[in-house]
Amino acid sequence: MKRQLTGLLLLAAAAGYAHAQSDVYLCVDEHGKKEYKNTGATKGCKKVDLPGITMIPAPPRKPAVQAASKPASSPSDFPKVDSGTQKARDSDRKQILLDEMKGEEQKLANLKKEFNNGEPERHGDERNYAKYQERVAAMKEDIERTEKNIEALKREINNLK
Repeated sequence: MKRQLTGLLLLAAAAGYAHAQSDVYLCVDEHGKKEYKNTGATKGCKKVDLPGITMIPAPPRKPAVQAASKPASSPSDFPKVDSGTQKARDSDRKQILLDEMKGEEQKLANLKKEFNNGEPERHGDERNYAKYQERVAAMKEDIERTEKNIEALKREINNLK
């Protein structure tokens, strides 16, 4: 109910001052469904007292050029990492990415083998040709997604160098 009331208040604010001052009624039908209306002529409607809406202007914003011109600085107590530790971390990260890429390449090889150049074997439960076509389309999407994953991993590995 609060969500509906909040939505109603926002709608009233957007509609303008004249509409915001109109009456709002909460109507409940025979099934207990609540609905907000701007007329109370329907049976089961009661007027809702809403607080007045005031418009508060937003504070002035700084231009983006000023914010971008300042160099980024770390706090003085921000932990520093020596170059040896960072190189070890980069090496570990690269190995993780290489292992992940190897797994994706193996997955791609298996998918392509099963895909069989667009003519995979039909399963016994695929008497309906549409079911077979759905599976083939899903296989093709899996292959494309895996190829994109491999490309992204290659880009990430190249960025480490």
